[in-house]
Formats: sequence, C-alpha cells, structure tokens
Amino acid sequence: MMSVLFACVHNAGRSQMAAAFFKALADPGKARAVSAGTEPGERVHPVVVEVMRERGIDLSGAVPRKLTPELAREMNVLVTMGCGESCPAVPGLRREDWPLSDPKGQPIERVREIRDEIEERVRRWVEDEEWNF
Repeated sequence: MMSVLFACVHNAGRSQMAAAFFKALADPGKARAVSAGTEPGERVHPVVVEVMRERGIDLSGAVPRKLTPELAREMNVLVTMGCGESCPAVPGLRREDWPLSDPKGQPIERVREIRDEIEERVRRWVEDEEWNF
C-alpha cells in the first residue's frame, strides 16, 4: 500500500483538493492520501469548498493539519505544492514538486482553473502508477 502526502503552506487549498481527488480516483486497497501544511490555516478556503462541490466533492468538514516530520515519515511519497524549503526533507521518501498557483484570494474562475489542473495531474498520476480502480 502506497501512502501519499500532499503538502502546501496552509493546507487550505491545493493540497486539500489534491488529496480529495486522489481519494476519489485511487483504489484505497492500493494507495491512500492525506494532506497537510507547513503553516496550517484555520479552515479550507470557502471558494475551494465551493469549486470542489461543483465536482461532487464535499470539503466543508475538512480541517487543515500541520505537516510534521513524523507524519512525513509515515508516507512513501511527498508531493509539495508551493511550500518549498519549509517542507520537511525526509531521507528515503520519494518527493515530487507540483508548481501550482495558490488559490487564496483568487477569483472563482482562477480557482476553477487551479482545481482542474490539480484534478488532471492527480488523474494522470493515479493512472500512471496503476493505483486506479
């Protein structure tokens, strides 16, 4: 079983969307995903909740969580999304960086574009790794 950690700064947008799409697209018997942030926000951005609802995914109850070295050590893959050097370096952990814009403060049209890019990246990755149903 592969464990994937999606990480961004506030765990209030990009990483929440990526983990939610991963959970919707990947077979839970093959891989699982969690998300966290280096400086977690108080809540998921309301516009992120809204655009994910448009895809049938409810993030209204999601709570940002702290990215700790301990959490990272439990994972096989760390996908960073803008946290740069503040994301922990964990020896032996496969790490990928997805340079994605932060949806915070963006108009809803731009947040939809970011959402769609995340969905496409996750979909391709799940298929390439054969984690799909």
